[in-house]
Amino acid sequence: MADIFQLLPEIQGDELMYIQGLLKDADEETSRQFASIYRARRKDPQTVLLLGLLGFLGVAGVQRFYIDQIGMGLLYLLTGGICFIGTIIDIVSYKSLAFEFNQRQAQEVIMMQKGQR
Repeated sequence: MADIFQLLPEIQGDELMYIQGLLKDADEETSRQFASIYRARRKDPQTVLLLGLLGFLGVAGVQRFYIDQIGMGLLYLLTGGICFIGTIIDIVSYKSLAFEFNQRQAQEVIMMQKGQR
């Protein structure tokens, strides 16, 4: 098994533990391939935070579009971030929004790799 921290130095905390769990039985080549694909799909929590802050400048919901939640993005856009309350919640929980998105992406990459075998 490859050292995930060396392959993906930008991940940390819960995301690192989650990825390590997914790749615990993977060989070196599979881990490298996963890291390459996952890095391209992964969304950075800091970017989610910055996009959430745009909601206070009148462009609410951009963070939801960024994490592929188009319906919620439209709702936020049309309601001013549901009167700023949804925007505030997203700013506070930006790490979990990014982590949930990244978990889905990691699962998709793993399933894609299993389909290639």
